[in-house]
Amino acid sequence: MNVNPLQRSLAILPIFLVCLPLFAAEPTTFPLWEKGAPGALGNEAKDKPNGILYLAKAKGANGEKGAPTAGLVICPGGGYGGLAMDHEGHQIAAWANQLGMTGLICDYRHRGKGYGHPHPLEDAQRAVRTMRANATEWNIDPNRIGIIGFSAGGHLVSTVLTHSDPGDSKATDPIAKQSSRPDFGILCYPVIGLGQTYTHKGSQKNLLGDNASEELIKSLSNEFQVTKETPPTFLFHTQEDKVVPVDNSLKFYEALVHAGVPSEMHLFPKGRHGVGLAKNMAGLDKWPELCESWMKSIGMLK
Repeated sequence: MNVNPLQRSLAILPIFLVCLPLFAAEPTTFPLWEKGAPGALGNEAKDKPNGILYLAKAKGANGEKGAPTAGLVICPGGGYGGLAMDHEGHQIAAWANQLGMTGLICDYRHRGKGYGHPHPLEDAQRAVRTMRANATEWNIDPNRIGIIGFSAGGHLVSTVLTHSDPGDSKATDPIAKQSSRPDFGILCYPVIGLGQTYTHKGSQKNLLGDNASEELIKSLSNEFQVTKETPPTFLFHTQEDKVVPVDNSLKFYEALVHAGVPSEMHLFPKGRHGVGLAKNMAGLDKWPELCESWMKSIGMLK
């Protein structure tokens, strides 16, 4: 009998986590790559990308499993040199839980851990595949799995949205068999363009170094990679953003429109970069509500 890798990991956890899929109130951390990440430079913690799971609580009568929920992979920003794990990670997972969704924070590799492209992308794709592979155990609808990213994490998400694959049907790893294509994407003040006048140069350098080929740079300047197969996407940005220019979102949204991809964008006149949920920021604090409405409108939230 094939045993899911995550099931093996959970088997060694304390007994109170046995009912994790129904009642988890605290996140559970596990390795995204049980047998080691591809291209790992060592065996230290920095070489082992993790998933941090926030399971949606049961909504059935008497605590039993309710209807399958949507899932949301979360990619914090940090310029591909670190990760803003609180306001763009844990707070977002808690918001997803409030909406009845299961959240999975992707603690991906980046330059601060010694890694550049393609390793952040490999980790984010692995997170999407992991959600899909564990849909039954986590009570998730495998056709309602989205991904959200902030700043450089937004670039990572835009890369996942435009560079997906159907999985390897011949793989022995059940996770590798799954598609990496999300069913929807959410981009929050994202880095999008590389090699452009509006590029966040620090993110590009951390991701690709100083000597990347023009071909590689363009292949990851994701406004040029949108096709009709790109999943529906929600974007928000502020005009005042001095770190990542609003042009990044404008160019990506324009490409989505031209490709006929159902999308929605909200631009706000005020607001700094890196606002997360924008709590207590008048006007800008409406973006989570707008995003919730959009997810309902495309059938991702019931």
